[in-house]
Amino acid sequence: MHARTSQQLAMTPQLQQSIRLLQLSAAEFEQELEETLANNPFLERDDALRAEPGQESGNEQTSTEATPGSESAGDATDVIAEPPTDSSDWEDASSLRFDQPGSGERSEDDPDATHFAPGSVCLRDSLLEQLSVCRVSERDRQLASLVIHAIEPDGYLRMSIEELLELCPEREAVESDELKIVIKLVQSFEPAGVGARSLEECLHIQLYDRDEDTPGLALALRIVEKHLAELATPDTPRLLRTLRCTDAELASAYQLIRGCSPKPGSAFASDRTDYVVADVQVRKIGKRWVARINPDVVPRIHLNRAFASMVREQRGSGSSPIGHHLQEARWFVRNVNQRFRTVLRVAQAIVDRQSRFFDYGDIAMKPLVLREIAETLGMHESTVSRVTSNKYMMTPRGLIELKYFFSSHVESDGHACSARAVRALIRQIIVAEDPKRPLSDVKVAKLLAEKGVVVARRTVSKYRDSMHLPSVEVRRLSSSAALAA
Repeated sequence: MHARTSQQLAMTPQLQQSIRLLQLSAAEFEQELEETLANNPFLERDDALRAEPGQESGNEQTSTEATPGSESAGDATDVIAEPPTDSSDWEDASSLRFDQPGSGERSEDDPDATHFAPGSVCLRDSLLEQLSVCRVSERDRQLASLVIHAIEPDGYLRMSIEELLELCPEREAVESDELKIVIKLVQSFEPAGVGARSLEECLHIQLYDRDEDTPGLALALRIVEKHLAELATPDTPRLLRTLRCTDAELASAYQLIRGCSPKPGSAFASDRTDYVVADVQVRKIGKRWVARINPDVVPRIHLNRAFASMVREQRGSGSSPIGHHLQEARWFVRNVNQRFRTVLRVAQAIVDRQSRFFDYGDIAMKPLVLREIAETLGMHESTVSRVTSNKYMMTPRGLIELKYFFSSHVESDGHACSARAVRALIRQIIVAEDPKRPLSDVKVAKLLAEKGVVVARRTVSKYRDSMHLPSVEVRRLSSSAALAA
C-alpha cells in the first residue's frame, strides 16, 4: 500500500478509547459501556445508588491515576464515574461528583431529556472487519483504523485532513498525501460511498463503482461533479441546454443518481427505535444560564474489590492477564471521567457565548465557530468538533443539538450578526407582513438594512428558501386565492 513500512503509529489503546468515547452520542456511549462491563470482570455497575448533591457516599473511595506498578493505583478498588462539578482538575482520574446547584436526581419540573429517534447500528465494526482482510502494511492499517473511527454513523468523513493529522502522535511523520491514500482505501469498502467528505463525492464513488458501459453513466458523473444543485430545480429545459443532452439521456442519468444512497451508513439502520437523550441540561440560576451534565446519562461504576484483592496477592509475580484487565478498567474510568468533563466544559462555553439565545431565541444568536470555543478552552478545534457531534442539550426552548449553536457571521452595522439570527429576522419580517401586500426579497433586504443588517437580495432568497418560506409571488397568489374564497 505504501513504501514506508518500517515506521508504525504509536497511538495507544488508551488514546484511541478516549477519542472514541468523546465522539459517541449518549446512546452509543451506553452501548459501549455495556460491552466494556461485559468484557471486564473488574468493572461493576450500580445505578441503584445515587448520591445526593454535595453528599459523600460512605462506601466510595476516590481512585488515583492508574499507572503500571503504582501502589496507590492498586489500592483504589472503588471507582465511581459521576457528573463533573466544574471544568477544573480535568486531568484527575478520581471519581466525579455533581455538586453544582440544581444537580442530582432529575426533579419533577425538569424538562424531559429523552426523545424518540430512529435507531442505527454502528458502521465501524463492518469497516474494521473489511480492513482486517486487506493486505496492507501495519502502518497503513493503523492509519485506516484512525480514519474509520472518525467516520460518522451516516457514513461520511467530516473531519478534515488537518484534524486527522492532529490525532496522530507528534513523533510520527505522517504526511497528508499518505493519509489521502488511506482514505481512498477506506472509500473502497462497502457500503459504497462510505468515507466520502461531501454528497458529491459520495454519489461519485457509488457511480464510479458501476460498469463503464452503463447507459447514462458518463452524464450522471458530469451532473454530480458540476450540476448537482441544478438537478434539484424544476427548470429541465435549461438543464438540457446546459448539459447538451436529450430528454432520454437526462432521464437515464437521473435514474442512476436516484439509485445512489445519499447516506451510505443508513444501510445499517435497524427496525428498532432508540432514544435521543440529552447529554447536557441548561437552566437559569440567578441571572446566569448554567449547563450541567444530565445525571441520567452518567453511569455509576466501581471496581470489584474481590478481583482487585486477587491482583494485590499476585503482585510481585510479574504481569498477569488479570492485572491487565485491572489497568484497562482504571483507564476506562479515567476516559469516562474525561469525556464528561470535556462535554461540560464545551457546553458551558457555548452557553456563555449564546446566553441571549436562551432568553430571546434565534434572533439573538451570535455568530460562532468551533475555533472560538477551542481558543477559549485551550483545546484543539478537532476536540470541540468531536464533543459537539451527536450531542444534545435540553433547554427551555427544547432539545437542541450542540452543532446548532454554531453559525457563520453576516456583517452588519458595526457588529457581526449570525446567519441564524438573520434567518430569524427574515422570518419575523415575512410573518408580520400585510398578506395583501407581501414583501419582495429586495424589500426585505432594505428592512434588514434599516435594522443595521446589510445583506444582498440573493442572500435573503437563499435564507428564505432554507426556511421553506414561499416566494413573494407564491405568497401573493395564496393571498388572492384566500380573498377570492
